[in-house]
Amino acid sequence: MKTDSPLTNKHLLVVDDEPDILDMLTEELGMCLVDTASDYQTALQYIQNYTYDIVILDIMGVNGFQLLRDAVSKGFPTVILTAHAFSPESLKKSIKLGAVSYLPKDRIP
Repeated sequence: MKTDSPLTNKHLLVVDDEPDILDMLTEELGMCLVDTASDYQTALQYIQNYTYDIVILDIMGVNGFQLLRDAVSKGFPTVILTAHAFSPESLKKSIKLGAVSYLPKDRIP
């Protein structure tokens, strides 16, 4: 018996300044409605105007810590997905600001 993914029909926002990451995540999350943004201003507009089940953010290149604050203030569960900013300091800051998870990009398929 086939069961649907718990992500089926969820609305996600993925923010990253790397187009290949946005493309890959959009493809991997094909069971979801995925909005993408490659810069802070576009992402902020999405956060202010839509409701999301999950927000996935990069830190570098998109003002990720401020976007984390913005998403959490709207009550959106937010995951940090980063490569260059992967450090104990940024992990602590992300959790302190309300991220539900902090993942290195080298862990994504």
